[in-house]
Amino acid sequence: MDGIKLRGSLKSLTFINPDNGYSIARYITDESDSGKQSEFIAVGTLPGAREGGHYEFTGNWKVHPKYGDQFGFYSFVELEPESDDEIEAFLSSGAIKGIGPKTAKLIVDRFGDETLDILEDSPNRLLSIEGIGPKKLETITSSFAKHKDFAEVVLFFRQYEISAEAAMSLYKEYGAGTIESVKENPYRIVDDIHGVGFKTADGIAMKMGEEKNSGNRIKSGILYILSRYSGEGNTCIPAEELRENAVELLDVTRDEIDGALFIMQLEGSVDEATVEHEKRIFLNHFFSAERGITKSLLRLMSQKPSSIMADIDDLISRSEIALGLDLSQTQRMAIAQAIDNGIFIITGGPGTGKTTIIKAILDIFSHQEMDVSVAAPTGRAAKRITETTGSDASTIHRLLEYSCDEGTDRWYFGRNAEMQLEADVVIVDEASMIDVILMNALLEAIPTGTRLIMVGDADQLPSVGAGNVLRDMLISERVENTCLSEIFRQAGGSKIVLGAHSINHGEYPDLNSEGSDFFMLQRQGEAAIFETLMNLIVNRLPNYEDGFDPVNDIQVLTPIKRGLLGNINLNVALQRELNPQDGLKAEKQYGSRLFREGDRVMQIKNNYGLYWSDESGKNQGEGIFNGDMGLIRKIDNESGQITVVYDGSRLCEYDFTMLDELEHAYAITVHKSQGNEFPAVVMPVFPTAPALSARNVLYTAVTRGSRLVVLVGSEHRVKAMIDNNSSRKRYSALFSFIKEYCDFE
Repeated sequence: MDGIKLRGSLKSLTFINPDNGYSIARYITDESDSGKQSEFIAVGTLPGAREGGHYEFTGNWKVHPKYGDQFGFYSFVELEPESDDEIEAFLSSGAIKGIGPKTAKLIVDRFGDETLDILEDSPNRLLSIEGIGPKKLETITSSFAKHKDFAEVVLFFRQYEISAEAAMSLYKEYGAGTIESVKENPYRIVDDIHGVGFKTADGIAMKMGEEKNSGNRIKSGILYILSRYSGEGNTCIPAEELRENAVELLDVTRDEIDGALFIMQLEGSVDEATVEHEKRIFLNHFFSAERGITKSLLRLMSQKPSSIMADIDDLISRSEIALGLDLSQTQRMAIAQAIDNGIFIITGGPGTGKTTIIKAILDIFSHQEMDVSVAAPTGRAAKRITETTGSDASTIHRLLEYSCDEGTDRWYFGRNAEMQLEADVVIVDEASMIDVILMNALLEAIPTGTRLIMVGDADQLPSVGAGNVLRDMLISERVENTCLSEIFRQAGGSKIVLGAHSINHGEYPDLNSEGSDFFMLQRQGEAAIFETLMNLIVNRLPNYEDGFDPVNDIQVLTPIKRGLLGNINLNVALQRELNPQDGLKAEKQYGSRLFREGDRVMQIKNNYGLYWSDESGKNQGEGIFNGDMGLIRKIDNESGQITVVYDGSRLCEYDFTMLDELEHAYAITVHKSQGNEFPAVVMPVFPTAPALSARNVLYTAVTRGSRLVVLVGSEHRVKAMIDNNSSRKRYSALFSFIKEYCDFE
């Protein structure tokens, strides 16, 4: 591909996307006779871009209608720095882990222009530098080697016109063995690398000589489609729909698709089952999970749990007096059924007494000296149930002793079918958040005769992971359950609770009444909504009645990620207002995100091996989970670490290489808010995609607020969301399997 070559050093980075490396930056040209200005703006994929870095770009000049001349590049080579100043800038940039600005200066002062040769050939000489010991030296040399390996990977894939963006993703997964791994089977990257799609892998494979109708290609395409559907929450896909997708994606015949499917079933990578008179195709692990859940449910339901040697009504009355409760007849019946059945589901909206029932059940079983385990899908949800019931709760992963085998780096559940839990009763809250993989693991670990009590709100958004576990169990009509609908006196005075129930029933809530805790601020247009939302959080709500702390008490919930009212843009604006730079706070730029001491952040993926401890170091543990929120306490640019404090007490250290696990949390998506409760919730309401403008999205957001909920936008849009009860359908088979197995038995 023809193009202009241009060299320059990166002066200032305007933007970089950490997920794909796309960058916008200003450079200083190395040659004055380049035909353009001595400074230029370049745009393109530049993973690991850093100020002071030297690059040779291949691309072409273009004129942006707003920003003028820009150099758009499609390939690059990083050039080694040559002068002492350039070498120091390179080492200070954070490109080499273990070297900060102070250490960089000491190294260059000692070794000058020999520095890079010493790093590669004689790294032990760095031990003469103050502050570098054997452990730190190992970190530095390892990081430097990775930096050079990555450059080789980028150069190799250029011959196949594979972008640096794709090369970055490949290197993250395979490291120094990237080139060999991809040569062996280009399609493996579809399964191994999150975010790298079939089309990228297919492009590499085709350039390496793969045939269009090869078995590897067709099977990989089918797996890609199934994985894409599972990413949207489906455990299976109608066979005919799969064929149509595969023919379009691969440009092969239906017979070739069917042939590949037959072989894949023999190999065990996919399964087929009939669901409601329709053939469906599953990835094997989802098929096994839904079948496994069904068998475990049947096992737990088929045998009565151990008897309680007392009259259940008397036990409930005793608990009622001991706890100072005033239980309704419906609540008493729910408690009695939960005690009497091997598995029982309790559902209901806010204010219907779910927590009260859990308290009474815990008291009764405690009085009977039975061992009870309480769990929830997320750390935040587990913390909430501990606070509301006074009983210790853990995440389901922690309950099942999820850990890593150091020898194989394989994660596994320590509690399983062979090593089951020792509890007499297992209570699981926020059951709507459980996906099929986790539910299967949980049920396998529960012994026959142990009671399982599941509590949740079936009308909230379903799990982020694949499946529709709680709803499928309910609609199967084979699992004993009760639905609480009565709103109790202590909750009946809350317009939030009443409004949530109105929304759930398809009715329009009472907003802005006197003494209300549920408000609607009418605004037209996204700009007006944005301005009002910012004013609420920065000025009005901190001064409202008892006042809300804008960082710790107020949570912005939005349906979308991108756009003016998406959580990405809102986080940038709220950080600027709530945690501005004051000259004292340390910062770390990571791609497009600027982390600053004092920022509110969220963990966005499960990291079961991440260690935490309290201030004293006496209480320690491991595991920070998707959805956990905390505050950045310290950013140490010299050591390359950020310290985050979760729940006010758990301190956790992140290497700069792990910052893709964190994002700002002044504003989060409604889906990410599940299992949480916040003193004040503010939600923009505006036109967006139908699936994100549905009733259950609004219902889930409103039920997250405990003291105040404010909707900002058009009342017409609120009504439209309530009227839109066609939430996105998920393909699953659990309800069908449960019916089939139970009816057969």
